[in-house]
Amino acid sequence: MGLPAPPQVGANALPLGTYDGQIVIVTGGGTGLGKAIAVEFARVGASVAILSRGEEHRAAGLAAVNAVGGKHIAVPCDIRDAGAIAEAFDAVTQQLGTPDVLVNNAAGNFPVPAEDMSPNAWKTVTDIVLNGTFYCSREFGRRHIETGTPGSIINIGAAYAWTGGPGFAHSSAAKAGVKNLTETLAVEWGPYGIQVNCLVPGFFPHEDMTADIMSVPERQKAEALRCPAHRVGQPHELGWAATFLASPFASYISGHTMVVDGANWQRRAMLMPEFVPIRDQMGKGPFDPNPKKK
Repeated sequence: MGLPAPPQVGANALPLGTYDGQIVIVTGGGTGLGKAIAVEFARVGASVAILSRGEEHRAAGLAAVNAVGGKHIAVPCDIRDAGAIAEAFDAVTQQLGTPDVLVNNAAGNFPVPAEDMSPNAWKTVTDIVLNGTFYCSREFGRRHIETGTPGSIINIGAAYAWTGGPGFAHSSAAKAGVKNLTETLAVEWGPYGIQVNCLVPGFFPHEDMTADIMSVPERQKAEALRCPAHRVGQPHELGWAATFLASPFASYISGHTMVVDGANWQRRAMLMPEFVPIRDQMGKGPFDPNPKKK
């Protein structure tokens, strides 16, 4: 039977108007789960700023939040660049007002065995996931500390921050850093009235999943049965969790990592299946220290 299905898209997890007058920044809010989070904030009254490098992604995110009403904007920003972040925050402040909530959603990820990973691949993912999360949080935190105003940060994590992520050494290491950063900043910035929490999504299939992720063997096969809930997550469910964590109803929750995955990351088998090396799982041939350039 599994866990029951959630209410349909458009239902409200919080009272309408909960975020009236509030400004919410969502990095990477033009696609996938970031877009779903942005939409749910807009649905309960927030003015949303979509921050993204890609013009097409910004347009998609802006169209999604505009569809539920309100005033929203999209701002170009490369979160690997602290200067660009400051400029983007200035643009949001000028057009909407001082951001009250920051959702650090932007990420980069693709499967690769660690021995095949180039220094550039490592740096690209850790720059976006860990450095970008810190740079955006620092910009947000400094502005609120200076003005003496409260704020809320939600970082998007991953379950392999606890367990490690074979095939995703770059992302899992960076997400472990994000979890630790969440806990550290929550303590440092609590006295200033700034909440910092982390939200960990489970398996939420969506139309914007990258080709790299979709290429992982066994994807799209018996997806619901891979989770104890016997169903996958629906993106708006993650949006509801995000709007709750940053809301007045969760004002005493800080430094917490909330997992929304139907208990999937906690499952264990009574007898572990035969182990298949990561290279074999990914259909890779033997390791070649000097592969031919494509």
